[in-house]
Amino acid sequence: MKAIVQRAYGEPSVLGLEDVERPGIGAGEVLVRVRASSINHADWVYISGRPSISRLAFGLKAPKSPVRGKDVAGVVEATGPGVTAFAVGDEVYGEFDGGAFAEYVAAPVAMIARKPANLTFEQAGTVPLAGMTAYLGLRDAGAVTTGQRVLINGASGGVGTFAVQIAKALGAEVTAVASSRNATLVRQLGADHAIDYVRDDFTRGTTRYDVILDLIGNHPLARLRSVLTPKGKLVLSSGTGHPVFGPMGRLLRAVAISPFVGQTLSLFSQHGSSQALDELRELAEAGLITPAIDRTFPLADVPAAVRYFVEQHARGKIAILL
Repeated sequence: MKAIVQRAYGEPSVLGLEDVERPGIGAGEVLVRVRASSINHADWVYISGRPSISRLAFGLKAPKSPVRGKDVAGVVEATGPGVTAFAVGDEVYGEFDGGAFAEYVAAPVAMIARKPANLTFEQAGTVPLAGMTAYLGLRDAGAVTTGQRVLINGASGGVGTFAVQIAKALGAEVTAVASSRNATLVRQLGADHAIDYVRDDFTRGTTRYDVILDLIGNHPLARLRSVLTPKGKLVLSSGTGHPVFGPMGRLLRAVAISPFVGQTLSLFSQHGSSQALDELRELAEAGLITPAIDRTFPLADVPAAVRYFVEQHARGKIAILL
């Protein structure tokens, strides 16, 4: 089968289209014929090997698992022993550690669910990682309830575009922080207010928020806390930070501070599941979330898609269509 393979860390040029063996499946797994995938920040961390500490998990000199890609939408081609929830021909979607930038992927049934019926494969392939990050970050870590004021910092990115819609679905008044060129997009997705981060620093404003979902990591914790309500929740996800340790220092400081203040400062790293995917499917089929897709690339052009993601700051998601 054709797959996008990474033999070293570096720029998108380290990725190449190769012929590799089709994966086998074991108990509790299905073989999925991939129809679509998407680019995520997590893919870029894996490709670049930055922050350097990530290589302790991925492989010190080169990735231990060479086929990239985390999101999948496709059709079940075969089922392994013990699989009863899915049958050949079922349309599914899900998120894995890797292997999705390929014609076939072996998928644990605990990490897939039935594809939303109203979404194309192209759309569904952009949902799993970003959608679950936004959903679990807001619903669980943020505990968003009706009538609360929620701010999304990084609202026009892959996770952010889902977060705006999910926060609205949870009944919140949503403020989206994005560039002026993306103000129309975030308003179309449901944001009640849009702040242009180039012109205005929301941490210097007078509005107080019940929940802040920070997807960028470009403001000090003290400034973020200053615009939280006294019992507000700050949910930290991703960010760049130190070239070796990435955002780890900032995240650990937040965890250390949280027990001593009235506000809740939480580090959030989503652990997806078929249940979360089922719940996202219900939101999609109810018309409450729709993927915002910036551009679509074929499998062979994944290196160009990654370069576009890194250099052009994509609006919403970048889809990979097979």
